Amino acid sequence: MSADAYLTELPDGTVKQRNPFTGTEVWTVPGRGNRPLGLPHPHARSLTPSDLTHACAFCVGRYLETPPEKSRVLRDAAGWRVVEAVQAHAALDTVAEFRRVPNLFEILGYEYWNQNHGFTLPAAVRRRRDVYLASAEGRAHVAAVMAAKLRASGLDPTLLPEDHLLERATGFFGGGHDVIIARRHFVDDAATDAELASSGTLTPDEHARFIAYAADAARDGYAQNPHARYVVVFQNWLRPAGASFDHLHKQVVAVDEVGGQQEAVLRRVADNPNVFNDDALNVAVAQGLVIAANAHCIAFAGFGHRYPTIEVYSTSATCEPWSHTEAELRGVSDVLHAVHAALGADVPCNEEWHYRPAGVTAAMPWRIMVKLRVSTLAGFEGATKLYLNTVAPATLRERLVPRLLELRATGTVSGDLAIGGEADIRPDPLPQPG
Repeated sequence: MSADAYLTELPDGTVKQRNPFTGTEVWTVPGRGNRPLGLPHPHARSLTPSDLTHACAFCVGRYLETPPEKSRVLRDAAGWRVVEAVQAHAALDTVAEFRRVPNLFEILGYEYWNQNHGFTLPAAVRRRRDVYLASAEGRAHVAAVMAAKLRASGLDPTLLPEDHLLERATGFFGGGHDVIIARRHFVDDAATDAELASSGTLTPDEHARFIAYAADAARDGYAQNPHARYVVVFQNWLRPAGASFDHLHKQVVAVDEVGGQQEAVLRRVADNPNVFNDDALNVAVAQGLVIAANAHCIAFAGFGHRYPTIEVYSTSATCEPWSHTEAELRGVSDVLHAVHAALGADVPCNEEWHYRPAGVTAAMPWRIMVKLRVSTLAGFEGATKLYLNTVAPATLRERLVPRLLELRATGTVSGDLAIGGEADIRPDPLPQPG
C-alpha cells in the first residue's frame, strides 16, 4: 500500500495513523503533546553509601533476596565471562555486571507447565537444584526466599515445615520466567535518587553484553522447555511502564502460545512475504521517519501504536536474535542503546522484542519496539478503539535526532551511527524473502 494509507496529516495538523500489522487506529491531535516526556523529580533525595548497594532487592548487596541465580556475567582484566550456577555461600564473593535469576512471581510458573503439559525438570536442571539444596546455605537461602514470597501473597510461611517450603520452590530452578538484572541501580557518580542507571547510561560495550545475554536466555528458554511456542523478551523501565523496581532489568518468559500480536503479523506475512519492507520500512523512509541506522540495523519513528514508539529493525536475514553474528548483534545493540540514551533515564518505556516464533519458516526480521509510556488510556479509547497518541511520529523523530547528534559528538553512543538525514536507506532494506 502507499505510505499515506498508514499515515495521513489533515489540514488542521491532526495525524491519523494505522498499524500495518494489527490495524490499530491512532490519532495525534495538535497541541496535546507539547510537554516534556520525562518524569519530574521535585523532591530528589541525597544518596547514602548504602543506597548504592541496597536500594532494592535487585541491588548488589542483596543478592540473596532473589531466587538462586542461573548465571552471572563478570568483567575483569581478561574481559567478559559467564559463570553458571553460583552457589549461595559464594553469591556475594563477586560483583556481577548482569545476573539471570528466576522471577519471584512468574507469569507462568512451573506448576503451569507441569500440570498442563506434563513438563518435569530436565536432568541438568534437577542436578543443579539438588547441588544447591545439598548445602546448608543453599537450603536456608531457598527457604527464606520462598517464605518471603508466601508473606507477599498474604500467607504465613511459619505454618509450613522447611521441607515443604523447599518442595514449593521447584520453580526457582525449572520455571520459565527469568529476570536479567544489571549491576547499577544509580549511575556510578550519582548524588541523588533521581540519577537512575538506565539502558542509555550503560556504555555501548555494556549494552551489547546486556543484549547478547538476554538473547542467549531466550534461546535457552526453548532449549529447556519443549512446550514453549514463544519466548517473550521485554523490559519495563520505571513504574509507569510496569516495573516493580526502578532498577534496570529485562524479563524473559516462555509461553505456550504465540499470542494475538504475532498471529496478526503471521497473517500479514502469509499474504505478502515482503510486508516488512512494503508496509513498514519503506513507509518510514518515504515519510522521512528514519532516526538512526548502521550496517545492520535501522531505527525509525513508528506509526499506528497506542504510545509513541521507536521501531528498531535488524536488517539481517537471520530471524532469531541468538543466531545473529556478533557484528549483527552489536549493530542492533548500538542503535537500540542510542535510542535509550536519547530518550534519557527519566522517560518511562517498554522495550518489546519481536522475532520469528518457533516452528515458523516465513522470514520475519528481529525488531524491537521502544514504547514511551507518557500517556494514560481513558474512556475515549475504550469506547471507540481510536487511540490518542500524544506525540506524532515526525515529532518524535524531530525530538530525538538533535539529541543523538549531541551524544555521538561526545562519544556516549556509537560513532558508527548514521543519524537522521545522514542515513541513506534505499527501498527494501530488508533481505528479500526467498
